[in-house]
Amino acid sequence: MRTQEVPVTETLNPTDAPTDSTTTATTDVAAAPLRFLPGRWISGWNPEDAGQWAGQGRAIARRNLGWSIFAEFLGFVVWQLWSIVVVLLPGAGFDLTTSQSFWLISLPSLVGATLRIPYSFMVPLVGGRNWTIVSALLLLLPSVGLALAVGNPETPFWVLLTVAGLAGFGGGNFASSMSNITFFYPQAEKGWALGLNAAGGNLGAAVAQLVVPIVVALSAAASLGLGLGVAGWIWVPLILIAAFGAWRKMDNLTSAKADLGASAAALKEPHLWLLALLYIGTFGSFIGFAGVFPKLIADQFPAFATIPIGPAAITLAFLGALVGSLARPYGGKLADRFGGATIAVVAFAVMGAVALSVVLTLPLGSFWLFLVSFLVLFAAAGVGNGATYRMIPAVFLATSGATGPDDPRAKDAQRRSAAALGIISAIGAYGGFLIPQVLNASHGATGGYSAAFLGFVAAYAVFLLITVFVYVRPRGTLAGHRI
Repeated sequence: MRTQEVPVTETLNPTDAPTDSTTTATTDVAAAPLRFLPGRWISGWNPEDAGQWAGQGRAIARRNLGWSIFAEFLGFVVWQLWSIVVVLLPGAGFDLTTSQSFWLISLPSLVGATLRIPYSFMVPLVGGRNWTIVSALLLLLPSVGLALAVGNPETPFWVLLTVAGLAGFGGGNFASSMSNITFFYPQAEKGWALGLNAAGGNLGAAVAQLVVPIVVALSAAASLGLGLGVAGWIWVPLILIAAFGAWRKMDNLTSAKADLGASAAALKEPHLWLLALLYIGTFGSFIGFAGVFPKLIADQFPAFATIPIGPAAITLAFLGALVGSLARPYGGKLADRFGGATIAVVAFAVMGAVALSVVLTLPLGSFWLFLVSFLVLFAAAGVGNGATYRMIPAVFLATSGATGPDDPRAKDAQRRSAAALGIISAIGAYGGFLIPQVLNASHGATGGYSAAFLGFVAAYAVFLLITVFVYVRPRGTLAGHRI
């Protein structure tokens, strides 16, 4: 519950904000006053107020963004832990079928995608700072659970599956984190802030896949007796730091309110569902292939599952998630210049071509060709991810019929597109479940993955055609607009 708005004089540290709740910074533009309330609530927040933004707003927003990125980064780490732990389970004495492995990889994405909807509403309900603390502490459950579960090879599969499902808490963090940062930044800087927040989170997948094999190998070499459980224990201190940092340094905004009307209106927009489908093709491909890449390498090229480097070991699978994460901001920049639809078409074309090349080149048995092909696929998925995300506000603005930025219909379109972003990001995350399960079905039916990749080629072709005929060559309410 929000605290009653009464002025106080000592609620923030001197380095955080002025201690006098009625004091405002001296700027060239008169700034609307901010009131700092108990529980680190801020009243009167308006990032569009130039004076307030220049005086105190920017510093407060950047501080909240920094801790938000750190907490979301750990969310992605925990979300993707099982993608790499599954590959290491046989070495720890576990005997799992291929189907069981794919379920452990895909269940966190299924749970995480489902949690994104309620998570997106938690910030207005309890406050961004408060929910960041709670959502960070929830990451302790899958981290400690994993550490305990993988420490004993006799652990039943249903227990492993339950703990893997708890990792979905990390996937939900994205929605609440993005929702929170949206309230802190003015429209002119919102894209930059949300891009940093998203990219910082996405990098967690790469870091998890890079760090876990190294730490497990070093722990074994040092005879620490932690076994594979160290893959969960190592994140516990960082999670506690994130929760403590959010408690000490982040803020709640009384102005952050749930816009249920905008969400209801967005759900009635047919383009929301088309854009969600395209987002499954881009972000869903990124998170889905990031999850299965270590498994695919271990299955097809077991000699490269882990590569010893002195007492440590690494897997090159982390490069996929890294490339995809770094490519995402460039997709947004290219979309700004050439249009999101055009860049999405190129991305889908490249992804389809790479998926086909994987089918054709797998029989050659070349790991390096396989690796390079997938890195191109990840880069295209990252670029497409940024491009399709950029298409969402453009489509809602075009369908609104607004004639300019001051048109009330433009403001309504902005509200609906903001609500749509949360819904679409949740639906897109289901790709992290679908891709592993398609590969699982292919392996179960044919003993290989070629059928799955041919299915991916067909899916990318459908996504490409939808983008071309609906958004590159717009008709109806979209006619005359560059999407």
